[in-house]
Amino acid sequence: MKTNVRNNRWFTAVFLAAVSMAVALTGCGGGDGGNNTPVAGPNTGPSAVQLGTAGNYAIFAETGVVTNPNPSVITGNIGTGPGVTSSAITGFALTLPAAGAFSTSAQVTGNIYAFDYAAPTPVNVTTTSADMGTAYTDAAGRPAGVGPFLNVGAGTVSGKTLAPGTYTWTSAVTIPTDLTLNGSSNDVWIFQIAGTLDMAAAKKVILSGGALAKNVFWQIAGAVSIGADTEFKGNVMGKTAITLGNKAKIDGRLLAQTAVNLNGTTVTKP
Repeated sequence: MKTNVRNNRWFTAVFLAAVSMAVALTGCGGGDGGNNTPVAGPNTGPSAVQLGTAGNYAIFAETGVVTNPNPSVITGNIGTGPGVTSSAITGFALTLPAAGAFSTSAQVTGNIYAFDYAAPTPVNVTTTSADMGTAYTDAAGRPAGVGPFLNVGAGTVSGKTLAPGTYTWTSAVTIPTDLTLNGSSNDVWIFQIAGTLDMAAAKKVILSGGALAKNVFWQIAGAVSIGADTEFKGNVMGKTAITLGNKAKIDGRLLAQTAVNLNGTTVTKP
């Protein structure tokens, strides 16, 4: 009788130990494993801004000129908006075939479009102008950043690493040091800037973790100034002029509602 009691107690102890082990292993399993670890989605930032036909261009100047006092290297198309003729595009030594819809330049891997070129260019650049305005309005109209996404650095963005998201500044922004954007190839950054944007010379916008320039959108209400020898990333959508210092490098697009001023600049459309 005593032996049976002891055996029952032994089986009970073994059963309880097995249950405890199973519970412990469940907490260590795959997936979230019961440990409340968040799983990142395919995009931890906002949705991308749709550029429409403006996405076909490396540089588009809607109402102003494209100046280029020193030879540049442009990979992608260049265009000017409604009513802006090819005479506004200077420093590229344009070659235009008779009755051509676009010109070419030794400095441009792509085509150059102006309102005075043959059909269908006038209609196409008018459409692009509208699409660029729609994209700017879209970016400006996204819900403003809050908390750590609002007025980062009080407008002086120095030594920062920024996660994906919508960032809002209610004033001008200066970037005096390198700036890192860290995220995956699916993540999106939107920068809403109510004033001007100035980035110092010989600095870099660094993309890490797989982040892509095509997913970075700079919406700037004021003038944009990017310093000499600076490496900048993303789609710059300027309400006014965009001006580049000598030998600046842009991995992205320069979409200005007035002028784009180059200076020995390298621009590569993503």
